[in-house]
Amino acid sequence: MVSLPAAPRRGVVLTEDMRLSWLRLSRSENVGPVTFRELINRFGSASAALQALPDLAARGGRRIVVCSEAAAAEEMARANKLGARFVCRGEPDYPQHLARVESAPPVLALMGAADCLHRPSLGIVGARNASLSGVKLTRLFATGVGKAGYVVVSGLARGIDAAAHDAALATGTVGVFAGGLDHPYPTENRALMRRILDEGGALLSEMPFGWTPRAIDFPRRNRIVAGLSLGLLVVEAAMRSGSLISARLAGEFGRLVFAVPGSPLDPRAAGTNRLIRDGAILACEPADVLEALAPLAGDGTRGDDPTLFEPAADGPLEEPSKDERERVVEALGPTPVTIEEIIAHTGVPTGIVQLVLLELDLAGRLERHPGGMVSLLL
Repeated sequence: MVSLPAAPRRGVVLTEDMRLSWLRLSRSENVGPVTFRELINRFGSASAALQALPDLAARGGRRIVVCSEAAAAEEMARANKLGARFVCRGEPDYPQHLARVESAPPVLALMGAADCLHRPSLGIVGARNASLSGVKLTRLFATGVGKAGYVVVSGLARGIDAAAHDAALATGTVGVFAGGLDHPYPTENRALMRRILDEGGALLSEMPFGWTPRAIDFPRRNRIVAGLSLGLLVVEAAMRSGSLISARLAGEFGRLVFAVPGSPLDPRAAGTNRLIRDGAILACEPADVLEALAPLAGDGTRGDDPTLFEPAADGPLEEPSKDERERVVEALGPTPVTIEEIIAHTGVPTGIVQLVLLELDLAGRLERHPGGMVSLLL
């Protein structure tokens, strides 16, 4: 197997008390990845943000549930019993490539070795009801890129995902869960998950232990698969499939998107053929993927370190006046707008606008969109 340079592990290891606070904040109601980052930037630490949460949400118009210290400690105990641990964004073991994604999870549950999280990787996704030809092609690509030094990342589903993981066991593979690490799905892949760990791979999830995956959780998993990878290969996908969601997210993250062409008569090829028509890189053999990835994998640093969090503001935090809060809320609607547009339209200072948006977000009244855009949930 060819050895490719791994991304350097930079960052600061959190204390156990700090990690507990990060877990509590990430598990609190309405605190998504972007909101988590905004809270840390404003209050300087997870513990300070936790204290501020109830008042912020109340000003936005709702009471929320803040994860208790006991609940977070119990989840940590469950993780330890399973042989898992939590890795926080900005720590050395957190995947650097994923950290550059705006919606990267602040906390990941990890089983297995972290080494494969820092090597160049390719995501491979496709149909659950894969054809025999699709499975063979998947194994061909996974084996080929694995021997060239790439880790294969996928979502542990039936069909294409399972074939990709199985073919890459010897060279390195990462499986991303849609539910908690103690709730493997589908259960028929439990043996495969065990083999991934035995062969030095890793299993990841952002979801709490005890969480059974729902339909809406799979797109969340897909963004992690795309974010971990330099590129994403779609082998088979119908026109309405989660694989196409993964491809869209990969494109939004600036990743290369590859697609294997198929027969126009097979509905499982309709999505991949459409991707090629819309600009995805046609992949007929591993060399097509390796040639395109080579310029991205040659430098182990993969660019500058991501700026994870900004320093907290000095001095007391200015509170919005009633008039300022009303102007910001009135400027919002169902159509996404940028924060810069809100500031220009209302004349309200940047820090005040961001605080009002935080209040609305925690109250469940704000929706965040790619590119830093926001809209009001009516």
